[in-house]
Amino acid sequence: MSVTVALIGTCDTKLDELLFLRDVIQAGSVRVILIDVGRDLVEHEAVSITQQALIIQYGGNNQVRDLPRGEVIKTMAGYATKCVQSLYKNGLVHGAIAAGGSGGTSLAAEVIRNALPIGFPKMIVSTIASGDTGPIVEEMDITLMYSVVDISGLNQVLRNVLSNAGAAIAGMAKAYSSRQQSKSSQSPSRKRVGVTMFGVTTPAVDAIRKRLESKYPIECYIFHATGHGGKAMERLVREGGLDAVLDLTTTEICDFLTGGNMSAGPKRLEGAAKAGIPNIISLGATDMSNFGPISTVPEKYKDRQLYEHNPVITLMRSSIEECKQVGKFIVSKLKEFAETPEMVEVWIPRGGVSMIATPGGPFADARADEAMFETIKNGLEDTSIKVVEDARAINDEGFAHDIADALARKMLEATIINDS
Repeated sequence: MSVTVALIGTCDTKLDELLFLRDVIQAGSVRVILIDVGRDLVEHEAVSITQQALIIQYGGNNQVRDLPRGEVIKTMAGYATKCVQSLYKNGLVHGAIAAGGSGGTSLAAEVIRNALPIGFPKMIVSTIASGDTGPIVEEMDITLMYSVVDISGLNQVLRNVLSNAGAAIAGMAKAYSSRQQSKSSQSPSRKRVGVTMFGVTTPAVDAIRKRLESKYPIECYIFHATGHGGKAMERLVREGGLDAVLDLTTTEICDFLTGGNMSAGPKRLEGAAKAGIPNIISLGATDMSNFGPISTVPEKYKDRQLYEHNPVITLMRSSIEECKQVGKFIVSKLKEFAETPEMVEVWIPRGGVSMIATPGGPFADARADEAMFETIKNGLEDTSIKVVEDARAINDEGFAHDIADALARKMLEATIINDS
């Protein structure tokens, strides 16, 4: 079977550069499907899927030429997403690459994020790859390569960059194709468990991972709860890439509620609940929101209890009201989205929700914690979701072992249910 890469670009503005990149990829014995996502139609024998073909087949023949630039990008991204999804689902592509400026990058990133799963080779050569890449990458494993010069006419610098990019995506696509072909001969893998971690819950996560991987046929996927980490875990659940979740560290909810830097957005906790997989949730690091250097903390929070975690991260202690809001968020998400409530548990570590929230620690606040605990208990008492109260701190090794074993039991229960 031939290895194929989808090349996404605006042929009306970047044709020469895209053709050069196409030639590099093909020189690596990899086929290229060039998809034109430009505003204006370009007729060229190298274009595999023309702009008009996209519009007719995937856009109901709704033309884009007279739309404002922003609407063109949004509309063509939607059409191209459907196209690339179809190519992927039919096993016709093994990698995807794009090259462009800010508009082309925005368009291609939306296509790649929405059409392709985690683990599929994806790359963007971009003029803005050295800036704030969060909005481009989001929770996806997109490889970015800075173009150094603008993608506006070929020169030696750009040729070198595009040559590296083309060789890289060709190699990744070949490796991906090889993995896909060998999957059918592999024996069933170990069960996959997602675990959320923060610096202040690392001891617990280390103990959980060692417990699960040494005692059970499980491998752990650790997600750093920095906003994109939580979203990545939720996405992997949606893609069927996880069999269970131990959501130990739900700190991203605090950032969502307070406007902190590490929010995972309003849909946090929905993925595993909707999937109905074994799902144990705890309250790791819900004592804090995250901001940048202390000088950047919003003025409205200047009189709050702040803790300089390091020169670039300042933590703010969650107030009583914010802790109540965290509890309400958890309750509302589980009540609304838990497909199988019996597969969900919430564990309350009364001895402290983080390394610095234990008695005597800088963020110790029993009243605030209690407000969250009571909100969760009261909110879930009329459901089938089990709430486990534990006197130990979240980083206590015994707590970590017990919560790990509880998840393993849930997974065994789920297996029995599914087999019956």
